[in-house]
Amino acid sequence: MTAEPVPVADLWEWQFRGLCRTTNPETFFHPEGERGPSRRWRDQRAVAICEACPVIRECREHALRVREPYGVWGGMTEEEREQYYAAEARRPSA
Repeated sequence: MTAEPVPVADLWEWQFRGLCRTTNPETFFHPEGERGPSRRWRDQRAVAICEACPVIRECREHALRVREPYGVWGGMTEEEREQYYAAEARRPSA
């Protein structure tokens, strides 16, 4: 038996509750060429916002599921998501 389909808008409704909606997007996405301390500091600010966000779990699940390549999503930086994907690839199949 299959589940009843849900309206597509219901799948994305969580985004309306994200704290990022009231924050400059540049906080979550690095400008071209940003490196070193500037990038780490910006990422830390973004992650701090995510940690207080009521939809951090939904956001992180979305980012990992669709393999978001850029920005801080669900409290995870691009590098942290890449580390997660690499760890998942090394995990033995069940």
